[in-house]
Amino acid sequence: MAVREQAVQRLEGALADPGFSWTLCMVGEDQSQKFSQLTGELRAPFSRTGDGKRISSGFSYWGVESTVAWVHACSDLFYPVMRESIESFTRRWQQIGSGLEGQRYHYVSLGTGTGHKDHTVLERLRRNHPDLCYIPVDVSPEMLRLGQREALRNLGVPAGSVVPVQLDFSAGQNVMGLRRLVERLVGDEPVVYSLLGNTLANFEDDTALLALLTGQLLRPQDRFMLEVASTDRLDEDSASAAAREYRASPRFGEFVTSAVMQYTDLQIDMESVSFDAAVEDDRALLVKVVYRNRTGGQLRLTLPDRSSVEFPDEDTIRLLTTRKYSRAGVDKMLADAEAVEVGRTGSGFNAAFGEPQFGMDLVLLQSGATGNRPVPPPNPFR
Repeated sequence: MAVREQAVQRLEGALADPGFSWTLCMVGEDQSQKFSQLTGELRAPFSRTGDGKRISSGFSYWGVESTVAWVHACSDLFYPVMRESIESFTRRWQQIGSGLEGQRYHYVSLGTGTGHKDHTVLERLRRNHPDLCYIPVDVSPEMLRLGQREALRNLGVPAGSVVPVQLDFSAGQNVMGLRRLVERLVGDEPVVYSLLGNTLANFEDDTALLALLTGQLLRPQDRFMLEVASTDRLDEDSASAAAREYRASPRFGEFVTSAVMQYTDLQIDMESVSFDAAVEDDRALLVKVVYRNRTGGQLRLTLPDRSSVEFPDEDTIRLLTTRKYSRAGVDKMLADAEAVEVGRTGSGFNAAFGEPQFGMDLVLLQSGATGNRPVPPPNPFR
C-alpha cells in the first residue's frame, strides 16, 4: 500500500507541474470501433428526410475542429439559446442546488461542454465536500481537456481528485462500466450526475437514454441533474421559430458541418444545410439539421476507412438532432424513464410579441427503480 500511495503522490506532483498543462484521462473503449460505427452510419441508404446517412450524437463533438467550432457557437451573439443558458445557469443551479444541502456529494459530469456549468456546480458542492471527486465524461478527448480546464479554474481541486473518462455514455455496457468505476472511486458516498446543455435532445431515442442513465447509474443516495430546452407552445409556427433560431447563427452552421468536413471529403456548401422542424408526438419541437445534395448529380464520398460511398442527388446526411420540450413532454419522459423528480426550475429567454417562449429547464431527479429504491408515482401517460 505504501508503494501505491507513493506512486499516486508522484503522479499528482507531475500533473501539478506549473510549467506545463497535463491532462490525465482514462479511455474506456476502443476508439477504432468508433471509426467503424461512424463509417457504418455514413453508409446508410438513400433518404430525402435525413433518416439515412447520419453523424450521430457524440461524433458531432469528436475531434479538435468540432470542439473549437462548438466553443465558438456557444459565444455567438446570433445563437442566444446556448449563450443565455450558460449565463442563466448560476441562478437556476442556486435554486435547485438548495435541495442538495447537508450532503457531501461527488460529481460526475456526462458531457462536459465548455466547462462553465461544471465550474458553477463544483464551486457549490465543494462547500460541503472539499475533497470531492470530479469525474468528467465525454466521448471527445479534446472536449474533456477544454471543459476540465474551465471547470477547475481557480478552484484549487487537487489533481488526484479529478478523473476524466473518455467514454460514450449512450452505450449500455459503457454505462455499467462507468457505474463500477464510480463505486470503486467513491464507495457508498453519494454522487450527483449531470447531463446539461440539452444534450439529451441530441439522441434519437432520448427517453431510452434517460432510462438507461438513471436506471443503471443511480443508487438511492445519488441524484441526477438534467437540463433541457423548453417551449411554451407546440405548433408549426413554434417549430419554424425553433428552426430559425439555429439557422440564424453562422457559427452554429460551422459547428454542425465540422464533423462531416473532418471525416469525409465532401465540399461543404452552406446553402445545402437545411433546418427541418416539426412537432414531435405532442411533446417537443423537433429540429433535424441535414445536409442535402443539391448539385443535381451524384457525388461520391470518401469515408474515414478510405472506402467510398455514393451520395446521390437529393440524398441527405443528418448532422444533428435537437428538441425543445413542453412541460408535459418532460413529465411524460420522466414517467416513462421511471425517474422521480425532486426539484425543477426554469428560465425563459426574451421573446418578441406573439413569438413562442423558449427557455431552459433544470430538473433534479432520483432513481425510481423498484426494489430497495424509491417507487415512482403511477405513470399517468400509460
